[in-house]
Amino acid sequence: MIEQSSSTNYKEAFALFDKRGTGRVQLDSLGDLLRACGQNPTLAEIADLEHSVGSDFDFDAFSKILNRPGGFRDPGEPEEYCRGFQVFDKEMSGFIGVGQLRYILTNLGEKMSDDEVDELLKAVDTSSGEINYIDLVKTVLAN
Repeated sequence: MIEQSSSTNYKEAFALFDKRGTGRVQLDSLGDLLRACGQNPTLAEIADLEHSVGSDFDFDAFSKILNRPGGFRDPGEPEEYCRGFQVFDKEMSGFIGVGQLRYILTNLGEKMSDDEVDELLKAVDTSSGEINYIDLVKTVLAN
């Protein structure tokens, strides 16, 4: 069940996404609203949730979505993500090329857009042409 203080925060977030002031949020904002409330659904999960909701939704419907099993899950340990990058780090130096990272993020798994990758890269030092992926993972998980 949602705690009272969290419930207030979720209502405030919901109200921000209620652009028309109708007490309903547009379906295409569901993923962003869930992220604003601390969840991190995949694009596939968002598509499934949008399909099951079907149309714009009110706060009661949103509360059910928010409290679904597995909705709030631990993002995982940094080591798990670093192991994924190590596949591309042949020297096991803790660094991979910026171009390699861009390729990984835009072509593998849950694909990101070039704009999303550009935004992510603003958070790390890319001046050497390589990225310390351990620092990158820690920075991303801290946010």
